[in-house]
Amino acid sequence: MTEILNDEQTEVVEEITTEIEEKIDEAIEENNKVEEGNRAGTILEGLLFIVGEEGITLQQASEVLGISFERCETEFKLLQDAYADDCRGFEIANYGGVYKFLSKAIVHPYAEKLFQTTKTAGISQAALETLAIIAYKQPITRVEIEEIRGVGCDMMLRKLEARNLIRENGRSEAPGRPILYEVTDEFMDSFKLLSLEELPKLPEFDTEANNENLFD
Repeated sequence: MTEILNDEQTEVVEEITTEIEEKIDEAIEENNKVEEGNRAGTILEGLLFIVGEEGITLQQASEVLGISFERCETEFKLLQDAYADDCRGFEIANYGGVYKFLSKAIVHPYAEKLFQTTKTAGISQAALETLAIIAYKQPITRVEIEEIRGVGCDMMLRKLEARNLIRENGRSEAPGRPILYEVTDEFMDSFKLLSLEELPKLPEFDTEANNENLFD
């Protein structure tokens, strides 16, 4: 006949069961970290592609992968060496501890040819909105543009820059030192403007927040 456990015995069994479950969870978590560590280079490469211009720091990479700063530095160095090869069109830059993908200088003149047409009829509505924000708010960072538009614009900025409608104008003092953008003379010529003073005046709002919402 099956022996019925008393309250004290039941409590002991529950404690043992809980301890075993905790150890299993810890083992699974540790195993996941080991697997991520073994694939660190592959994962970092994918993360670099996803974050775009924003880049990723050693601290962020270390926390996400669960590996040391030293290991992250080694993996980034291996990736940088791999992308330094002439057969690659990208390189991995490190600006102030922030790693990011950049197209190589050899690509730039061909990108300009690809987007050399500057007729406004060939510019999408999304591009026009982005250009308008830059023209009115310059110099402005990508993050600030995205806050106004409400959507990502990393690829859009690259296309506009390749078409020589916008250009970099230094870096912001904000964390990560993001790039500042402004419109170019090519933009002025395309829209037949002698100066930005000829842009239509924006209606005045009670708050700056409302002013930014103009482009939402």
